[in-house]
Amino acid sequence: MKINIHNTIYRSLAIALTAGALSACDYLDVVPPETADMEDTMKDKQDALGFLYSAYSLVGQNHGVGSLGAHESSTDEFVNPLLWGRLGQVTSWNQLSSTTNSNNGLFQLPWVVTYDALGQVHLFEKILSETYPKEVTANDRARWNAEVKFLNAYYHFRLLENYGPIPIIDHYYSTATTKEDIPGRSHFDYCVDRIVDWLDEAAFVLPATVETSELGRATSTACKALKGRVLLYAASPLWNGSFPNPNWRNANYETPGYGTELVSTSYSRDKWERARTACEEALAAALGAGNRSFYTLEASEMQRMSENVPLPDIPGTDDEFKKKVMKMRYAMNAVETEGNREIVWGVISNPDSYIFWQADAYPHNILSLNGGGNGGGICAMAPLLYAVEHFYTRNGILPKDDSEIPNSEWFQSAGYYGREDIIKLNDKREPRFYAWLSFDGDEYSSLIRNGQPLIIDTKSSTAQGYNPEMFNRDNNATGYYLKKWCQPNVSWNNDGSLNARQVPAPLIRLSELYLNLAECEAELEHTDAALDALNEVRRHAGIKELTSGDLLGMTLRDWVRNERFVELFAEGHRYYDTRRWMIAPNVLRSGVREGLNAIAKKDPTFEEFNQRVKVDQPFQWDDRMYLLPIPSSEIYNNPQLVQSPGY
Repeated sequence: MKINIHNTIYRSLAIALTAGALSACDYLDVVPPETADMEDTMKDKQDALGFLYSAYSLVGQNHGVGSLGAHESSTDEFVNPLLWGRLGQVTSWNQLSSTTNSNNGLFQLPWVVTYDALGQVHLFEKILSETYPKEVTANDRARWNAEVKFLNAYYHFRLLENYGPIPIIDHYYSTATTKEDIPGRSHFDYCVDRIVDWLDEAAFVLPATVETSELGRATSTACKALKGRVLLYAASPLWNGSFPNPNWRNANYETPGYGTELVSTSYSRDKWERARTACEEALAAALGAGNRSFYTLEASEMQRMSENVPLPDIPGTDDEFKKKVMKMRYAMNAVETEGNREIVWGVISNPDSYIFWQADAYPHNILSLNGGGNGGGICAMAPLLYAVEHFYTRNGILPKDDSEIPNSEWFQSAGYYGREDIIKLNDKREPRFYAWLSFDGDEYSSLIRNGQPLIIDTKSSTAQGYNPEMFNRDNNATGYYLKKWCQPNVSWNNDGSLNARQVPAPLIRLSELYLNLAECEAELEHTDAALDALNEVRRHAGIKELTSGDLLGMTLRDWVRNERFVELFAEGHRYYDTRRWMIAPNVLRSGVREGLNAIAKKDPTFEEFNQRVKVDQPFQWDDRMYLLPIPSSEIYNNPQLVQSPGY
């Protein structure tokens, strides 16, 4: 049931859940509620754990990893098919910016989902303080209360990154709460401090690691990692003196110590110092007691051979390079029990999570089914040329700077016998390029076609190419495909079955911790320290390390930002990075997203297909898009709230 009072902030999922089951991948999962009787919610330890896990379950509805429908997909990373007319395009943003809440989950405002989650967290906290379930020890209660603090911090941060200054909800509010007692937005820096305090308090109690049966639960390592991200965001230009509406403030609600102000109006180097310290501590914790480490080539090869997956067919490369490619594929799809300790914190989103991260991104027409029709994906998340051009070459530099791939020859055939469709822009690239992206002439995956490889043919209407009669809306918009979430052993079989499995969403990965630290060091002009952190990620990716000599043609800041774009591609970071760096007006405006000429006609020639064209979708940028709007019903019901600027 939901307890409704004046405002979504206090809607609470006041339900009792039975003990959470564990998924096949050992990450937290939650079963549906069996009772809504409040007195039954905490009878014993299993009931209490089930209730706690229900508070975690909303994390899976509240992230942008591999997103199709969330606003996090409206960036310069990829686009969805034109005729969908809604996802990852400005129409999706318009749904969100209408200031009303749609019942369509694809356009659900984070405000509603997240404050519901906070209601669940605080209800658990309240009931735990009033009851003493059987078999529950003092250590159990201490750990659970620390987990409440972690979830409180996480959900508040999710609101903060979407809405900027937000109302702080630190306890359960009863149905008798008056409108006047509902808080308004607090100053951004105040919100940051409260979130950091919760994370510090939780980290003091929580274990650094958990057993495999508890993967997905909060740890002190995850607390410190999230703290680093929170302070990194707070130090970034948008929130460090450059907010485009500096006079935005509350009408009457005041934040302690800040009055009615909502954003800082002056730059502070101290914010970068504070963030650097937190990021350094997070990385040390992850590598130390957190037992996190990069996935190794040895573990990857062991997994590949156990699954009987052949090395990929990549023309012009040797076996050692192909093994590096497979390592980066497995790094995103192998779990901890298979030797992958890169994930600092991850969750299973929902029972169909693999559909969103894998099958939906697959090419269409992978194979013919026994019962008729075609098996395949819906061509979602087609990478843009911006992404293609910002993954590195095998020399560890951008294609535009690599003389091995002259710009004037990018769209000519690389000349591989039998694979003439591969253009020079897609040749001689870094391992992550082949691991996470696919293109005309590429082997998408070795076993995906009923145990056989699929070689992409985007020019043929009877293969993966444009065919509006056969596939109507589901045609690839750019000529490129995403395969970051495609498990290497996946097979789509002629009987229609698909052997894909659930994998956790990597909400925090070890790579991010290095990149967060590198960014802080770069902004503080600590060149050597920034390069050291950056090179850890590059070594893992299988590309050459950077030296100070590489800073002559490209600034350290640009190297850091580009490495972040590549390494965290399609993991939900880009939406927020473009805003906090305040580059969104340039990279997200209309007229800059480009792809190959993939949907102009059926069965194009090589020359017709391999042309740079603008993606014909309604993109735009307006400065009000820095923040999401609060639903109008919330503004009406809470006299303390002010709307986001521009709405």
